[in-house]
Amino acid sequence: MKSSFVRAVIAGLCAASLAGCISSSGPVLTDSKPLLGQKLRLQLYTLRKGFVSEPEQTLFTWDGKLYVHAGGGLRDVRAFSLHAFEGGDYIAQDVPVKHPDISEYALVRKLTDGVYLVRAIDEDDADEATRAANCVHTDKVACRVETPDQLFALARATAAKHYDDGGLAIRLDEPLPPARPIKRRPPRRH
Repeated sequence: MKSSFVRAVIAGLCAASLAGCISSSGPVLTDSKPLLGQKLRLQLYTLRKGFVSEPEQTLFTWDGKLYVHAGGGLRDVRAFSLHAFEGGDYIAQDVPVKHPDISEYALVRKLTDGVYLVRAIDEDDADEATRAANCVHTDKVACRVETPDQLFALARATAAKHYDDGGLAIRLDEPLPPARPIKRRPPRRH
């Protein structure tokens, strides 16, 4: 199991095996916006067979182009962008720490307000004709995409599948500022 970006947003974000994960040489999606706000605090879980495990929290801040890691878990992910996709889903595009010139992709599905199912976009979800038309295979990668259209074709195949594994990301409210101490008056004497 790959334990990085998709290990929970993106326990979260390629919780599938490396064999079928989609990647590209650099980002292919360039229209990033802060779709989830300027600061993004997440509680992440790995999801396997419908059960969650490996909880961790992480914080990302928007730098004008990407959500950049600002603290907490997911140390393998330097940054990611989130892009609106079909059917209310999103595509997450990561910038890993170890290989910043390679981007990986996940489908992010909103389950309810602030709760997202994250699943690596996997070439194995697509039929053979879709893989042949959209994957560039090299000896180093399973499936490399070069255009948004190639990525979208493979994302549609992943979106059509039902999974009990991947990642679960819960958006947390910003932490409250520290409370000011309450000054207590001494009791009145009658």
